[in-house]
Amino acid sequence: MLDMDGTILDLAFDNRVWKELVPARYSEVKGIPLETARDRLFAKYRAIQGQLEWYCLDHWSERLGFDVLALHREVRDSIVYLPGAKAFLEVLRRRDVQVLLVTNSHPDTLALKESAAGFSAYFDGTFCSHTLGYAKERQEFWQAMREETGFDPASTLFVDDTEAVLASADKFGIRSLLTITRPDTTEPVRTDSRYAGIEGVSVML
Repeated sequence: MLDMDGTILDLAFDNRVWKELVPARYSEVKGIPLETARDRLFAKYRAIQGQLEWYCLDHWSERLGFDVLALHREVRDSIVYLPGAKAFLEVLRRRDVQVLLVTNSHPDTLALKESAAGFSAYFDGTFCSHTLGYAKERQEFWQAMREETGFDPASTLFVDDTEAVLASADKFGIRSLLTITRPDTTEPVRTDSRYAGIEGVSVML
């Protein structure tokens, strides 16, 4: 099982959208200074981080008063694979192993990224938290995944870049867990996870 953003795709895209473009547009819409807009937004982010609403574009578009998906589309060209990730998927596709994409991404964002990067051909299935009704941080997500796929936690490898998600998978009993230590190529390597880490999936080639 592989996460999407920060595992196969460069998280720099999402960080740019949510940390730069959304605050700038919010500043314009509300007629407030950028720093004020950023402070207010980041407080809103923190209030629901890890919940399904945090990942929901419809929630943010309604709450902020502008089309958040449109901002994603404006910088669509920034949707790229992490270094070596596409080659890793190509190799994995040739092996006798089931490969599942497991993401908290909103379906509209997922569709945009698929149109830009074309990764669905490398997976045997795509599972989105919005479809299953729970974020990956919740135990109910993993229960729903097991009901959908029949996966065995003892023989499953799950790779993600979010500590809370890995902790949830760990609690559910998924035995093999890896964190990505450089999900955003514009930022330094992370060193604060309690899970075994690799800089990118290409290390597993």
